[in-house]
Amino acid sequence: MSRTAILVDGGFFLKRYQNIYTRPDEQTAEMAAKNLYTMCLSHLKEGKSFKNDGQNNSYNKAHDLYRIFYYDCEPLTKKYHYPISKKAINFAQSETALFRQRFFDCLKTQRKVALRMGYLSEIGGWTIRPSVQKLLLSGKRSYDSLTDEDFTLEVKQKTVDMKVGLDVASLAYKKQVEQIILISGDSDFLPAAKLARREGIDFILDPMYKQIPSDLSEHIDGLRSTCPKPQRKA
Repeated sequence: MSRTAILVDGGFFLKRYQNIYTRPDEQTAEMAAKNLYTMCLSHLKEGKSFKNDGQNNSYNKAHDLYRIFYYDCEPLTKKYHYPISKKAINFAQSETALFRQRFFDCLKTQRKVALRMGYLSEIGGWTIRPSVQKLLLSGKRSYDSLTDEDFTLEVKQKTVDMKVGLDVASLAYKKQVEQIILISGDSDFLPAAKLARREGIDFILDPMYKQIPSDLSEHIDGLRSTCPKPQRKA
């Protein structure tokens, strides 16, 4: 039985999760962690059925889970002031921060799950949303009409991509697994995929039914999504 390591781009997963798992009971951190774990375990079984001479035959293959690696950053917990109203905001008490902390705690209790946490870069300050900027430049809005909702706080993840690349290299060079599943849709991981394939690793991408760049599909061994298929909007 081949060994499989599953790598999860946390930022990508949580963003796609909101578009796919839309029921109210699925919006809790506990259910998000449970659904992610179910997605990962579903990759350990693959197969298909076919008919031959009137008989039903099936091809099934099972994999042994080496470990699930989850990559993300701790949520923003600092205090800042809005750019227009100057009101104080404590990001530690925001819904996003509370959800992520609970989500991380739930993942830590799952068997064979390892969290690889990066950090958020220094704050780049408040920036005007691109859609609002277009209205300003076209003259459809004035600067006097700007509100706090027209701005976003610029933060960036650091070391997350590096940790993914290092883990892929370690798994490949040490021959710890025969297969790597990457849950992501980002072409930033393209060098890691190419390295793994050169070392004989079966590299499968799970983009959660999101369309992927053509340069990424060229350098993987397979494409498979195990989450529910997102419903098309009317």
